[in-house]
Amino acid sequence: MSQWNQVQQLEIKFLEQVDQFYDDNFPMEIRHLLAQWIENQDWEAASNNETMATILLQNLLIQLDEQLGRVSKEKNLLLIHNLKRIRKVLQGKFHGNPMHVAVVISNCLREERRILAAANMPVQGPLEKSLQSSSVSERQRNVEHKVAAIKNSVQMTEQDTKYLEDLQDEFDYRYKTIQTMDQGDKNNALMNQEVLTLQEMLNSLDFKRKEALSKMTHIVNETDALVSSALREELRDWQRRQQIACIGGPLHNGLDQLQNCFTLLAESLFQLRRQLEKLEEQSTKMTYEGDPIPMQRAHLLERVTFLIYNLFKNSFVVERQPCMPTHPQRPMVLKTLIQFTVKLRLLIKLPELNYQVKVKASIDKNVSTLSNRRFVLCGTHVKAMSIEESSNGSLSVEFRHLQPKEMKSGAGGKGNEGCHMVTEELHSITFETQICLYGLTIDLETSSLPVVMISNVSQLPNAWASIIWYNVSTSDSQNLVFFNNPPSATLSQLLEVMSWQFSSYVGRGLNSDQLNMLAEKLTVQPSYNDGHLTWAKFCKEHLPGKSFTFWTWLEAILDLIKKHILPLWIDGYVMGFVSKEKERLLLKDKMPGTFLLRFSESHLGGITFTWVDHSENGEVRFHSVEPYNKGRLSALPFADILRDYKVIMAENVPENPLKYLYPDIPKDKAFGKHYSSQPCEVSRPTERGDKGYVPSVFIPISTIRSDSTEPHSPSDLLPMSPSVYAVLRENLSPTTIETAMKSPYSAE
Repeated sequence: MSQWNQVQQLEIKFLEQVDQFYDDNFPMEIRHLLAQWIENQDWEAASNNETMATILLQNLLIQLDEQLGRVSKEKNLLLIHNLKRIRKVLQGKFHGNPMHVAVVISNCLREERRILAAANMPVQGPLEKSLQSSSVSERQRNVEHKVAAIKNSVQMTEQDTKYLEDLQDEFDYRYKTIQTMDQGDKNNALMNQEVLTLQEMLNSLDFKRKEALSKMTHIVNETDALVSSALREELRDWQRRQQIACIGGPLHNGLDQLQNCFTLLAESLFQLRRQLEKLEEQSTKMTYEGDPIPMQRAHLLERVTFLIYNLFKNSFVVERQPCMPTHPQRPMVLKTLIQFTVKLRLLIKLPELNYQVKVKASIDKNVSTLSNRRFVLCGTHVKAMSIEESSNGSLSVEFRHLQPKEMKSGAGGKGNEGCHMVTEELHSITFETQICLYGLTIDLETSSLPVVMISNVSQLPNAWASIIWYNVSTSDSQNLVFFNNPPSATLSQLLEVMSWQFSSYVGRGLNSDQLNMLAEKLTVQPSYNDGHLTWAKFCKEHLPGKSFTFWTWLEAILDLIKKHILPLWIDGYVMGFVSKEKERLLLKDKMPGTFLLRFSESHLGGITFTWVDHSENGEVRFHSVEPYNKGRLSALPFADILRDYKVIMAENVPENPLKYLYPDIPKDKAFGKHYSSQPCEVSRPTERGDKGYVPSVFIPISTIRSDSTEPHSPSDLLPMSPSVYAVLRENLSPTTIETAMKSPYSAE
């Protein structure tokens, strides 16, 4: 079943979440019409490869054209209109930046997988629940409402300032008129009336000045309260959502809304600053005893300027954290001499700043770490921000060619201990810029989330574990000594993140039964609702009786799925995480030949299958084959192994014992579409193959002796002798043997 079909079968509360991230950047109509084609493309790789992204965008438009041709024949006017509009929008929006469409589609597919995983969770995970609370949404609406109110208030004071200017001009005109009158005229009744009028105008002017300054003071107070509390809290929430998204959690949106708030506030403050300057001009032209402008304007201007500085300093953010294009699902892990990308954004979008803001990148600036390792950044580390850099029109800059280089200092650990020491060191990428605008000069600085620097790709799993643990455990964005005394994590949070690893990396999250098995493995407890786990237990201490840690075991399974059994995992046919005891409970009452697939607990990156049958006296027997690792799965696809697997019993009659995938799915129905070849006719074994050799075939075989209920180490994938081949020929059809002969084989 395709991912999109699974999405459409979700409950309404999950469908509402899906609806939120489909917009004009990637309309849901396209997702629906091109579902299978979209899922078959590698959008993640294209998001960091411009050539690949360009090709995919062209192919996407071609697919749209084909759909247009189809619906034109059906004369579906509404769909024809919508598809033409969508095609025009996509081509116009992404033509100059094809990688952005790859990012958008990749994010949508990833978010679908996360929601599918969340739907399989027994309850909503604690991390995701905290990010989707109703109080957060209410605060967002409240911030937007207050920003709009401040903008309207500034427009009103703009009118007040203009009215004051007109009133003062009229007063000035009348006053000068009196000054030019003859002395005799100044004593008549008309003159006295004019003086009274001027006095009333002066009183009105004084009242309006005080009223305008009072309104401006109120605006400044409201803005100050908003920026220092609710808006800053909104920004912190977005940064926390970004942390969680980096380790596989829900996509972090809301930055466009924050940009709108920051920009409107900045525009309002600059407008207020100009109004205060106009008041100063008016006071210079005409002042009087008790004039409020000289007494209040300077202090107000100082507060407005401070708010502008404060707003800009909070608006400089890392929109996309450092990430190597070669490992898009492992952000914040950087390898020396390998390029990484990172994107910065200024949330105050003013046209005057386009191409005027240059950003400089550096590493570990003003940071004293306990590590002896020091790094510098090679490549283009100074770039200008521009509105054209991003398809959504934000003021941003993306560094695509930065490389960390280690400065030799004679330090560095070796072996496993050295690997842990290196992968627990946290570093920071810092970005600096200077804003010069309307007579103000503002220095800005921001930093990435902590990154882990590795020098060998073998260090990547442990480095990624460090990134996960840090971002699960703390919302502090700059605690570079975190691993001096790492806090424990709640088991429920950690297992939620483990499910995210599977949904984001291999397309399908974990269900409650699978999570329960992981909880038992970590804590020897049957439930994962309570309890804490230490960093050492997760990543440093070996599992009981094993030579590897829990994380090493889990990472090896992720790698196995990604490289060798991905389609089977996505289809949900790999139970995977089930203990031997639970496995037997599940199988004991099933039909003979029922089997399930589980990951080995004793072999790193191994998968095995266990089937049930009955002895002659009716005794239930379980058989588990020796786990298949990546070397053997590189030789023969796992689906083909399941199809061709044979057991030679005591009477030497080979047969395939695998009939039904648990609970009762016929094997070929489950795996048929994943077989690498279809059976066909084959020549007789007496006929000679190439260069006169008798053809050899590769069929996975195990031998079960009469005194054993477990297959011995299978002699799979070894060339057969002609005598063994002859025995198989008597018991197997030519098509079955030909299928096995066509299975690929390559030595590890």
